[in-house]
Amino acid sequence: EEEEDYMSDLFIKQDVRPGLPMVRRVKEAFQKEEKQKEANEKNRQKSIKEEEKERRDLVLKSALGNENKGFALLQKMGYKSGQALGKSGEGIVEPIPLNIKTGLSGLGHEELKKRKAEEKLENYRQKLHMKKQANEQAADQFRIRFKTKQEERKMEGDLRKSQRACQQLDMQKDIDVPKETWFWIEPEEEDKKDEEDKKDECTSSDLSVSEKLHILTAYLREEHFYCIWCGTTYEDSEDLSSNCPGDSAADHD
Repeated sequence: EEEEDYMSDLFIKQDVRPGLPMVRRVKEAFQKEEKQKEANEKNRQKSIKEEEKERRDLVLKSALGNENKGFALLQKMGYKSGQALGKSGEGIVEPIPLNIKTGLSGLGHEELKKRKAEEKLENYRQKLHMKKQANEQAADQFRIRFKTKQEERKMEGDLRKSQRACQQLDMQKDIDVPKETWFWIEPEEEDKKDEEDKKDECTSSDLSVSEKLHILTAYLREEHFYCIWCGTTYEDSEDLSSNCPGDSAADHD
């Protein structure tokens, strides 16, 4: 390469502010490196495969000439360059493309890889579908549990309400001891012995909240003619049956 003239206009017009010479040297070094890479790429000897590929691409891009025996036979049968094959011209115009196998894998290997990839994708989709179903089932179970808890809390509140009413009505009739221990609300402060006895009684009864509520509301209606759902004490059983809408929570909702 010819050395550049430092007295030329190219150098005279260059900016000579402090710090710029270093930037210019870096830029020149970068340009020199790029030129060296280009020269190396030009001088690099191509591999046999690369040469074969270039020759093959060149041949495939060029159209068939009269020297080709197959093309010459087609011309003798009336074929003209650029027209479709077939008597009515419904055939192909371009030759069937040539697929060159360059790898070392055996025949059918690509189809096997494709089939495995499709199976893997299908398995992945199935896992996603199963995961979605599991999430939906978990959400449904959570909603059911939440609804059940709400219902249980409501029944527990109704039971406490019935116990307070039962205790008040029993005491108005000078009944000092409830018919069942759980008919009244338990005192907040008791001796440990009394608490243990009551725990034993509760566990021995094995009654659920709904069963206790049903028994207690029936007792209030039969003994005191009182409907917990209406909050009303009737005169007698006839008055209760004729004026009370029903004998359960569902009838009063």
